[in-house]
Amino acid sequence: MTRIVDLTLAIEDNMVSHKNLVKPVLIPHTTHESSKKYGQGTPEDPQTYSTTFLSMLDHTGTHVDAFLHVKPDGLPVDEMPIEMFMGKAVCFDLRHIPDLGTIDVAEMEAAEKQSGVKVDGHIVLLCTGLHKRHWPRESIAYNNAAVTWEATKWLADHGSKLHGVEGPSTDRPTEKTFANHRACRDLGITHYEWLVNLEELIGVGEFHFEGVPLKLKGASGSPVRALAFLD
Repeated sequence: MTRIVDLTLAIEDNMVSHKNLVKPVLIPHTTHESSKKYGQGTPEDPQTYSTTFLSMLDHTGTHVDAFLHVKPDGLPVDEMPIEMFMGKAVCFDLRHIPDLGTIDVAEMEAAEKQSGVKVDGHIVLLCTGLHKRHWPRESIAYNNAAVTWEATKWLADHGSKLHGVEGPSTDRPTEKTFANHRACRDLGITHYEWLVNLEELIGVGEFHFEGVPLKLKGASGSPVRALAFLD
């Protein structure tokens, strides 16, 4: 039987977000009590309902970056191939990488060997333990590691069109160079940010991953429900 691991951060009102981005709003809109005024259903069996108001940027919580995010003429999320957001995957154990650390080619090669999976078109998820160390404190937005330009090219050279990290970014929050984002732009690949529960994927080898975006017309990214399917 397949076991499903949910890699998605729950969206909450005013939750921690990237330091440069607005926090989401998630509040009650219509309640069962307030909807009584519409008189739906019957006197013997009234039909009340609830709705929730949601306002957030397309790069909030667990999300994927569209090519448009870093490239003016890049594809928006609704025009990217849906097949890109699912497929064989592997999770690298990088929990020894400290806060504000560096994920370079040597780290990728060592983690690949440890995983027992040779990266060949895989979606590669990078577990640094950031979420467990910091969530739900604001410090999580200021301590993620950086994936170097060279490490990003290593992924692309191994056929990986997508990789994913914990926390708000693939680039260190203390720098403005955005090496990974620029590398993704130049190499035609992209990434997921703010994945959770990656520890559950360490040591399992290859698995199936799906992180399908909403079909947001012209958007530069989208929240996703990221799932790992383990045999």
